[in-house]
Amino acid sequence: MSSLTENRSIKFEGVGLADLPKVASEILAQTKHSVNLLQAPMGSGKTTLCNELIKQWGSESAGSSPTFSLIEEHSGPQGTLFHVDAYRIDHEEEAYDFGFEEYIESGHAIWIEWAEKVESFLPYKVGVVYITAEEQHTRTIEFFPEVSTSQIQWNHE
Repeated sequence: MSSLTENRSIKFEGVGLADLPKVASEILAQTKHSVNLLQAPMGSGKTTLCNELIKQWGSESAGSSPTFSLIEEHSGPQGTLFHVDAYRIDHEEEAYDFGFEEYIESGHAIWIEWAEKVESFLPYKVGVVYITAEEQHTRTIEFFPEVSTSQIQWNHE
């Protein structure tokens, strides 16, 4: 695994499961915004990385996939962290119905999978992690600590 700094990003190549604690720790150290997104196709490791971010955050509760609950709340020494999986949201109105804007405006750390489904709720600037599968067991992970939402490369599956 290598870590490079280019284009105001941190890039990790050849990432395997054993590398995730270091990757997550470095991502958290470079985070500038409370709202951060995980962008990748289905099955690329968004939830796996987010669970390691939760662990490195210091949460005593293990992360899982909030696909059915949509939002999981985790507490740690650094405060509250929300993990959102918006995959099952069909229309943004559904997010209004459960008060999603309050999570965004809370100021707490929030990591969102499938954020294109709640795009209108996002602040102007966010952090974005892009995950690319290289081989069956390795990934390239690139973290941009500050991106304008108008510049995000959305995952449209």
